[in-house]
Amino acid sequence: MNRALDYFRDPRTQALLQVARLDKPVGTLLLLWPTLSALWIASDGWPGWHLFLVFVLGTFLTRSAGCVVNDISDRSFDGHVKRTVNRPLATGALTVKAAVIWMGVLLTGALLLVLTTNVPTIILAGISALIAGLYPLMKRITHLPQVVLGVAFSFGIPMAFTAALGEVPPAAGLLFCANLVWVIAYDTEYAMVDRDDDLKIGIKSTAILFGELDRLIIGILQAMLLILLWQLGKQLDYGHLYTVFLIAISALCIQQQWLIRHRHRDLCFSAFKNNQFLGLLLFSAIFIEVSVLS
Repeated sequence: MNRALDYFRDPRTQALLQVARLDKPVGTLLLLWPTLSALWIASDGWPGWHLFLVFVLGTFLTRSAGCVVNDISDRSFDGHVKRTVNRPLATGALTVKAAVIWMGVLLTGALLLVLTTNVPTIILAGISALIAGLYPLMKRITHLPQVVLGVAFSFGIPMAFTAALGEVPPAAGLLFCANLVWVIAYDTEYAMVDRDDDLKIGIKSTAILFGELDRLIIGILQAMLLILLWQLGKQLDYGHLYTVFLIAISALCIQQQWLIRHRHRDLCFSAFKNNQFLGLLLFSAIFIEVSVLS
């Protein structure tokens, strides 16, 4: 036991955990909740242990690998940004070689999981990995990297449907679009935290592109999210309880607007983290509809 504890206290181990954000699960939850929502819809309830573990562990591994890719790409910038100045690759606590090996381990684990599904799901997983790998580069060439991240973060939805059904029905498209606008909204809140630093070092984002219209556009994206989720519930013939959950989700959106009203760094970051509860509400609504009320 002591030897195991010593291993996790080792600075090199700590650096590996940090570069994969294993100490910060919010991003994993933001990816997990819509994926599980899709899996429950596609399976019309409990998907079975195989698919459940494939998508939970796969989400965990791919998000961690994506963080490593991001930090490798941003290692020369992170030291100039207040929020990221202590990241392992920026401080030199972790070498690029070690990070690449660690990324390979994480991606290998994710690959082994997806290989237990079917061909359509494997193809979608490959496309998703390519898009996720492009995300860090997009911050250098376009002010819309959040759109690329939104697409990458939404690919778990069609993958869940192909794994469970072998096809992608219209409901998957609605949930995909809802998740896409949601990701753009919350990652813009995230980018608002770093906006001043990003302007200095030349990193692009929707927070910079939107400028003084950031709160308005985030509000429009949140309204689109609610409309798409309402349409999803209508298509799936969900009841009044689903509507109650949508009202709760709208309340969280209003709370986020309140938090970002002065564009204060810490409060913008709090608004971003608030989205993990929004995702939980969405999954809870779908879980109750298909597993309890059906």
